Amino acid sequence: MAVKTYKPTTPARRQMSNVDYSCLSKVAPERSLLAGKKKNSGRNSYGRITVRHQGGGNKQKYRIIDFKRNKLDMPATVKTIEYDPNRTVFIALIEYTDGEKSYILAPADIHVGDTVISSKDADIKPGNCLPLEAIPVGTIVNSVELYPGKGAQLVRSAGAYAQLMAKENGYAQVRLPSGEVRMVRLNCKATIGVLSNGDHSNVSIGKAGRKRHMGIRPTVRGSVMNPCDHPHGGGEGRAPIGRSGPMTPWGKPTLGYKTRSKKNKSNKFIVRRRNGK
Repeated sequence: MAVKTYKPTTPARRQMSNVDYSCLSKVAPERSLLAGKKKNSGRNSYGRITVRHQGGGNKQKYRIIDFKRNKLDMPATVKTIEYDPNRTVFIALIEYTDGEKSYILAPADIHVGDTVISSKDADIKPGNCLPLEAIPVGTIVNSVELYPGKGAQLVRSAGAYAQLMAKENGYAQVRLPSGEVRMVRLNCKATIGVLSNGDHSNVSIGKAGRKRHMGIRPTVRGSVMNPCDHPHGGGEGRAPIGRSGPMTPWGKPTLGYKTRSKKNKSNKFIVRRRNGK
């Protein structure tokens, strides 16, 4: 995997880069695993904007990903490695011995023709899915479940991985990409390996239009607004914030302000927070 640059035929092209997709299979997605994807432009059922800076963008189909890996003890062959517009990581189309097909998140070291399996007795190799109790301490994993049978919820983005640190009293200690160490039940599943497309974070967008193709609308700084529109607005020329710290457009503290509840029930499962405390 590498980052591809372009000849500077235009000012934007000079800055632009992209992931080299030559490793992907040049095929259309599996039609039986596609679903429609409605655009909401950040609006709720009343038509009010609840998430800013969303709208437009290219039309996309959703790829149905098998996050549960419930087809146990049945080998599957990797048929294709594909691009997914809905996520940063690549996806792999696998076909089980009974003919059923499904999409999974593709680890970095998986190739077309490889065999993967979801089993308690599976080998420790990329793409195989096992309960945490069957994975050796120190193993690199991804797609970690939080609740048994619910499906993978943690470590699902490009190049991400977690490490199994310890196992005791029915729980495994997993170090997440943020640095947080969290306890997860031993009967939760995880997939072996680092996720693919690790160079995603090295890509330079290059021009504003490319963000619009992704469905992201412009973000305006609060300091250039009027006082009626943002707490940072107003003043002659460039003015400081004028408050004790940065604020959201609605006057709430932001940029480092802790929003996690101290009464959160899952606090007891966090061994070490990502800020080291």
